[in-house]
Order: sequence, then C-alpha cells, then structure tokens
Amino acid sequence: MTDTTASLQRTIGNANELQSVVRTMKALAASSIGQYETSVRALADYDRTVELGLGVCFRYSAPPAATLAARPQAAAPSIGAVVFGSDQGLVGQFNSIVTDFAVKQLAALQALPRVWAVGERVHARLADAGVAVVGRFAVPTSVQGITPLIGQILVDTDARDGHETVDALYLFYNRPTTGEVYEPVSQRLLPLDDRWRRTVTALPWPTHILPEMLGHGTATLRALIREYVFVSLYRACAYSLASENASRLAAMQRADQNIDELLEHLNATFHRVRQSGIDEELFDVVAGFEASRSG
Repeated sequence: MTDTTASLQRTIGNANELQSVVRTMKALAASSIGQYETSVRALADYDRTVELGLGVCFRYSAPPAATLAARPQAAAPSIGAVVFGSDQGLVGQFNSIVTDFAVKQLAALQALPRVWAVGERVHARLADAGVAVVGRFAVPTSVQGITPLIGQILVDTDARDGHETVDALYLFYNRPTTGEVYEPVSQRLLPLDDRWRRTVTALPWPTHILPEMLGHGTATLRALIREYVFVSLYRACAYSLASENASRLAAMQRADQNIDELLEHLNATFHRVRQSGIDEELFDVVAGFEASRSG
C-alpha cells in the first residue's frame, strides 16, 4: 500500500505541475489575443485614412488604366498566394483548417500559383497536400514583429524569378469570429481592379470641406496603393495571430478541464487507498490484541 500511495502522490504532483504550465499558457494566449485585436482596431483608422486618400486620388487623377498598374503586367500574369499558419503546436485544427481551405481555393485558379507559407506547421501541411511552396517565413511572436514580416513578404512577392513576377496575389488566413473561435477566409489583394476602384471612389468624405490633391497624382496614388497593400497584409497577419492564440486558449482550456477531472479522480483514489491502508493496519492491531487476550 505504501508504494501505491507514493506513486499516486507522484502522479498527483506531476498533474499539478502540468496544470500550472497549462494555466500559464492560457494566460499568455489570452494576453496575446488582446494584443493582436488591439493592433487590428488601431489599424482600422489608418486603413480608413488610406482608403479616403485613394478615393480622392481616383476622383482627381488620370484614368485607372494609367494609374492602377504599379508595374508592367505580363501577357500571362503569374499568381502568388500567402498562407498564414503557425510555427508552434497546441493549436488544435488551426493549421489543418486554413490549409484545407487554401488548397481548395487554389485548385480553382486557372494557373498554378506560387505559394509562400507563414509558419513551419502550415508549410508542412501544404507540402503534405502536394502544394509546391516556394518560400517560408517565421511567425512573429509579438505585434512588433509583424511589420518586418510584411516587409519580407513584399520583397519576396515582388522579386523577379527569371522573367516572372507575381501580378495576382491571394491571402489565406484564419480570422476570429464571435460564434466560433475562428474561420478561414481568403482575400485577393492584387490586382486592384476597376470594381475595387469604384468602391473606394464612392467612399463619402467625412466633412463638408472637400480635399484637394497636391503634387504629382500618379506618384501619390502609387504611394497610397503601397500603403493599402501593407495594411491588408498586416491585418491578415494580426487576424491569424489572434486566431492562433484563440485556438491555443481553447485547447488549454480543454486541457485544464481534463486535468481537473484527472486530479479529482486521482485524489479520490489516493484517499480510498490511504483509508484502505489505515483500515488494514487497524484490523491488524485489533487482531493482535484479540490474539493476546485469548492467549
């Protein structure tokens, strides 16, 4: 009985230590979710400002055919895609969901896309699905790491591979939702077509004082388009990071609940075994006492 109670005590101690780690990870995940969601909310104002500026440029500048193209378009434009996932585990089906969604969407495209993966785990799942991944980026560990990542993505997707450059760019990532923890979404970031231009042009100016555009219209428009692309990539990355931590938080909550149930079972078993040992010792004492009296 001594060995059994000792082993149960060790198991209970290990379970308590594991629960402490799980609860620490829960706290970190919850803190990270707030951090990334705050960055998305802060980005919304800047995004609105960029879109308003684009609307002004479209109303005052040259026709869209002359201004929207920031670089020459090839006869057969190449397609690029960026899939945001995770580097670390303990995120449930986070990488599987975005991978399955991206593979299905990419299969519907007319041309074979060049794919970049953000995260080691999603890179491995894309490779397992038969997708040729041309590059992989590390997932940022904080809000401060998002901007350098976006810079790397822009450099890689804009770099020429022989005589080919990416003209159409798609983004795939998980976005937090109210009902579920997250959902996979896609966005065609490039090219910026006439429908997008009309939508931006129709945005109402927030005041009665109409703006005027100073300087060279085409240069201003291209600068704002670069900011629009940057904001879109930043938002996709921040949403993905918030979803990753929400998935990790949900996984840690399930683990914490399972450990609670395990500890309840272990403690009940420990007390039962301990009481059984005490009872046996008492029976031995009583039996010895009765034997001594009868002798």
